[in-house]
Amino acid sequence: MPRRDEIIKFCEDYLKVNEFEDYCVNGLQVEGKKEIKKIITGVSLSQKLIQEAIKEKADMIMVHHGIFVKQIGTPPKIEGYIKERIKLLLENDINLAGFHLPLDAHLEIGNNIGLAKSLGLKNLQAFEIGFLGEPEKEMNFTDLVDFFQKKYSFDSFQIPAGPEKIKKVGIVSGGGSDYFRKAIKEGADTFITGEPKEDVVRAVEESEINFLAAGHYNTEKDGIYNLGELVEKEFGVEHKFIDIPCDV
Repeated sequence: MPRRDEIIKFCEDYLKVNEFEDYCVNGLQVEGKKEIKKIITGVSLSQKLIQEAIKEKADMIMVHHGIFVKQIGTPPKIEGYIKERIKLLLENDINLAGFHLPLDAHLEIGNNIGLAKSLGLKNLQAFEIGFLGEPEKEMNFTDLVDFFQKKYSFDSFQIPAGPEKIKKVGIVSGGGSDYFRKAIKEGADTFITGEPKEDVVRAVEESEINFLAAGHYNTEKDGIYNLGELVEKEFGVEHKFIDIPCDV
């Protein structure tokens, strides 16, 4: 039976977590049982997700958004909802592993490469923790909006301030709004992220670039699902992704 530490070490090495400066622990965050039969994956840690893992008799939960330093403070204070989540995990001997920026940026299974490939972009190049690419077929901004509406059944936030015909797209999933400035410097006329920030709205308009926010949660589902599938293949454990939608 696969052991927890083997799985964690594999994920850490595969995602190259040591190459990233992050505001959370990438890897094991809460220790549970040593032997693993079943893994649950999800975008964000919550009591709902933990309860689903308990129902599924899972031994490990792997998430993109786990326990962050900003949630527990420095020095750490285990209180409130953080305390209740950790209590549930410990009472049920469930491991918690989190992989944040390394999972956004990964060249094969990451959130941003997944978005780029789903859009059929070519000439892909790494850009910060995201990617830049060019549409393989002619694409208008309205086509992009329609694509994400169908993909997520979600009304994206849109600023059509650039050209209708798209030539180069920058993608940084989740809370990557601020990267639109760097995308412009790389020649992008369109920028895709998860959620907008108030201070970028007028700046985007004045910079004459298209901007689309398709949901923080939505744009970060692929990476953790892919990681779970990879671990299932490598170690023969059972994997199940739990979708707990969030409208931001």
